[in-house]
Amino acid sequence: MRQAELIFIPSPGIGHLVSTLEFAKRLIDRDDRLLITILTMKFPFIPLADAFTRSVTASQPRIQLIDLPQVDPPPSELWSSPENYLSSFIESNIPNVKDTITKIVSSKSTSDSAEVAALVLDFFCVSMIDVGRELGLHAYLFLTSNAGFLGLMLYLPIRHDQTSIEFSDSDPESVIPGFVNPVPTGVMPSAVSNKDGGYTTYIKLARRFRDAEGIIVNTFTELEPYALDSFFNGQTPPVYAVGPVLDLIGQPHPGLDQAQRDNIMKWLDDQPPSSVVFLCFGSMGSFGTTQVKEIALGLEHSGHRFLWCLRESPSNDTMAEGFLERIKGKGMICGGWAPQVEVVAHKATGGFVSHCGWNSILESLWHGIPIVTWPIYAEQQLNAFRMVKELGLAVEMRLDYRNGDLVMADEIERAIRRLMECDNEVRKKVKEMGEMARKAVMEGGSAFISVGQLIEDMMGSSS
Repeated sequence: MRQAELIFIPSPGIGHLVSTLEFAKRLIDRDDRLLITILTMKFPFIPLADAFTRSVTASQPRIQLIDLPQVDPPPSELWSSPENYLSSFIESNIPNVKDTITKIVSSKSTSDSAEVAALVLDFFCVSMIDVGRELGLHAYLFLTSNAGFLGLMLYLPIRHDQTSIEFSDSDPESVIPGFVNPVPTGVMPSAVSNKDGGYTTYIKLARRFRDAEGIIVNTFTELEPYALDSFFNGQTPPVYAVGPVLDLIGQPHPGLDQAQRDNIMKWLDDQPPSSVVFLCFGSMGSFGTTQVKEIALGLEHSGHRFLWCLRESPSNDTMAEGFLERIKGKGMICGGWAPQVEVVAHKATGGFVSHCGWNSILESLWHGIPIVTWPIYAEQQLNAFRMVKELGLAVEMRLDYRNGDLVMADEIERAIRRLMECDNEVRKKVKEMGEMARKAVMEGGSAFISVGQLIEDMMGSSS
């Protein structure tokens, strides 16, 4: 039995790391021949990423971590576009990546150890395809988002060659392959309208997608059949729909107080089934005092029980007057962080007000929990648009929310009431899709077959 090694190069963002590490685990669970090496970059703004990565891989003897040498952060003025900043940071790691992979490959040629079969690159690391080419290695992209986002990225260079300018709010809706409906500019990732480098970065990344040997997407055929079918056009590398790739256990968060976690779970245990609305907005989901007060009023007026993950410390100054006293027993506010995977899976949880990060969407679908859309950044607006308008799997509150907008209490109240209706059509569809998600990853399911094809192609390409 010939062993093969895969070298994963993830983006350092926590949302990217979670699904990348889970996918690495799925591959080694599936095929005894595979070994995986993960090259980790030290990103200055994610101090807990390293501890998280180690906690996930500690019990995985066939996954090894190699820390790349620290590089100087990009100039602070690039931060006007987070995408540009991250892309510059990753490009500054290329010499270290090339040096490390060269050493790995050369060590294999002088021993009987596993041959390197391929590179697996986060889409922000797409420029490292050239490192693979120089060393005779095929490179596959791992897209931590969905097939709709892949459709957008494949479309961007085509549009750019025709217009050469970023998107603007005055643009007509865009007809994008893989989308059933024309797409308003307001639900596009903000980077594509960013004159300070975001648009240029996206175009630069997107131009390299077709240079990959294959594109691995964290989705499944039953969820996005229309988008996935659009890629069988002879112009796109093979697309492998391998999802949902999820951390179903919920790795211990290095920044979480265990007592807080136990307190949250005990409170949920005391609530009736499907009675609690969970509000959580991801790693960037902070709001100003005015918005926090509107959320508080909307929750209170909805009449539903709630668990609210609030980054700002709750107090009578930041809430509507008397709110904390009135909601005792009916609502719980947890500061900073909550064990999201466990909360979404809990029998008391009946709905999720979400920032529409793709990992969060997949978790909610897996557990049959419908969501209300409140996107914050990156491609979350596009995710919200597709979940509501294309797939009918979410309750619309906002699709085009941007930081600085104000969502009023009555809008929040209405969305929560619709979300928590027992006979809600969205709820039924989400339950059905959750069952399909579970079947997809089982033996004989669509994702199971796709992973098998990917491994076969990777092993074949290295021989």
